[in-house]
Amino acid sequence: MLLGANGVGKSTLLRLVAGRHMIAPETISVLGRPAFQDTSLAGEVAFLGGPFPFSADISVAEILSARQGIDPRRRARVMEVLEVDPAWRMHRVSDGQRRRVQILLDLERSLSVLLLDEVTADLDVLSRADLLRFLRSESEEREVTILYATHVLDGLADWATHLAFLSPGRLRFFDRIAAAPPGVSLRELCERWMREDRRPGHG
Repeated sequence: MLLGANGVGKSTLLRLVAGRHMIAPETISVLGRPAFQDTSLAGEVAFLGGPFPFSADISVAEILSARQGIDPRRRARVMEVLEVDPAWRMHRVSDGQRRRVQILLDLERSLSVLLLDEVTADLDVLSRADLLRFLRSESEEREVTILYATHVLDGLADWATHLAFLSPGRLRFFDRIAAAPPGVSLRELCERWMREDRRPGHG
């Protein structure tokens, strides 16, 4: 789980790991390969975040029919988890439904690394809980590495295994959740660190 205040670079870090920006080969490696230079990573690494302005008059079924090489059993499972109706037309869906289609298009693939940037903000409570449960099973059963940047911490203290906290210009904390300072909740800890980062001259 990746946390930190707005503007510290969480989204930029995720995009760098996803190979979205040109960097020196030795700067970031993913699965032992340079994040930007090794284009084969595109089939194993997915970045989900930002707007999904897909509003054409087309059904979900039509979108899916054009995608080749997808395991139909996995597609059906992800559609069930996200409750995506193949009859939805993209110009009529809500923001939450559109986000679920976006998530489907990546999760129906068999990935090794999944980078999530506030993708649950548009989801209702039940959809979010079902998605997090599915992602946990992906990590435990298929050993998918999931890096999730968010400000919505409800239910994540027991979901995440590791915490990375970005402060301005530095990685303040990176370890297992169990190694975080004791006696405070995850929300309280993040609030404390963010307030410290805003103090003049701190860091």
